[in-house]
Amino acid sequence: MKKYVTGLLLLITSSVFAQELDSSNTNKRIWNYLKYDFNFTLKSVGNAFTQPLRWQNDDLLTAGGIIAGTSLLYLADNEAQDFFLRHEQDIPDAIKDFGWYFGSPQNFFIISSGVYGMGLITDNQNLRRTGVLIISSAVASGIMQSVSKTVVGRSRPKTGSHDEFNFFSKEPGFHSFPSGHAVLSFTMAHAIAKQFDNFWVKAGIYTVGAIPPVSRLWANAHWVSDVGLGMVLGIVVVDGIDNFMKKKVYYDHAKPKTVNWNLSFRHNTIGIVGTF
Repeated sequence: MKKYVTGLLLLITSSVFAQELDSSNTNKRIWNYLKYDFNFTLKSVGNAFTQPLRWQNDDLLTAGGIIAGTSLLYLADNEAQDFFLRHEQDIPDAIKDFGWYFGSPQNFFIISSGVYGMGLITDNQNLRRTGVLIISSAVASGIMQSVSKTVVGRSRPKTGSHDEFNFFSKEPGFHSFPSGHAVLSFTMAHAIAKQFDNFWVKAGIYTVGAIPPVSRLWANAHWVSDVGLGMVLGIVVVDGIDNFMKKKVYYDHAKPKTVNWNLSFRHNTIGIVGTF
């Protein structure tokens, strides 16, 4: 009887020890990932700001195209404002509310932190990588749009005309260019859409991501050129950081591993071999 009791105690003790060891290993893994990801976020933000120093001819053409496109939208600001205000009453309140809450900074970071946190806790590398991409891109693009708003000092539609500027203004009414809602929402939409190959899935993600920028036009809070540049800025920054991830192989383990299964015929043996 004593032997059984002793064996049972040893079994319980070893089980508790294994759980504690597993918990300790999990905490250590999470802590190491946090340090690694924080370090990468700092590097990626720095890379985003120094990237223009490494631009090639194609990058200069892209920048020129963005400037030209923003200029065309600038010329259409007043007409676009009239169009969206005429149809504002036709938009369901639920869509308007979604546009406001999804694009607001506090809700954006709650969602992005949730994506990253889920990947961190469950050790899902693809989900964790996506979360890091969203957060890094949001920090970089967020700083850019905040600086631009203050330096440019463009009037909001409710404050003045689309060609009225008050450089280095501290007044919220002159912080219109570009739209922060557009930057954040399309940063998240583009970062998530890049994880899928299906066209319809991508289209659905971009459609949802476009609601906050368009809602700013219904609310008469931004000009269409503010929104257009904000969306493009989000895309450009996400692509730059995603390329930085791949080039420096910071998250090569996040790539899904594929297994090729083949029949194997050997002496007196028939089997299936998986090649990683």
